[in-house]
Amino acid sequence: PLIGPNDETFGARFPDMSDAYRSDLRKLAKAVARRVRVPLKEGVYIGVTGPSYETPAEIRMLKVMGADLVGMSTVPEVIACHHMGARCLGISCVTNLAAGISPQKLSHGEVQNTANRIREDFRRLIEKIIAELPPGEAA
Repeated sequence: PLIGPNDETFGARFPDMSDAYRSDLRKLAKAVARRVRVPLKEGVYIGVTGPSYETPAEIRMLKVMGADLVGMSTVPEVIACHHMGARCLGISCVTNLAAGISPQKLSHGEVQNTANRIREDFRRLIEKIIAELPPGEAA
């Protein structure tokens, strides 16, 4: 996401990504999730380009690299926002098991069904997290 000429008014060419997903925001999200009884787990999300589902061999490779989840979004957006100085929190819904984990074939329909099933819990969690941000940070 930072390929091309850098506009220094947005941020440094090579931003430090050590705390791109802010630890204070992760702590807040976990506390809110406990209160509203929405299951929330922390893990390593590896972003890949897409659109495609990964092969079983790619999933094994990503697992060796430390991945708990893999997806096509979130990572580029967080890199760009962090580059501009935004405080970032990443929350993802696991919508399907990866190739080779389940005997079931992957389908976009499964992804949509899972997303539809958790929609209200996810919405409630995000709204409560935003409501608990310090004044001026939710903008």
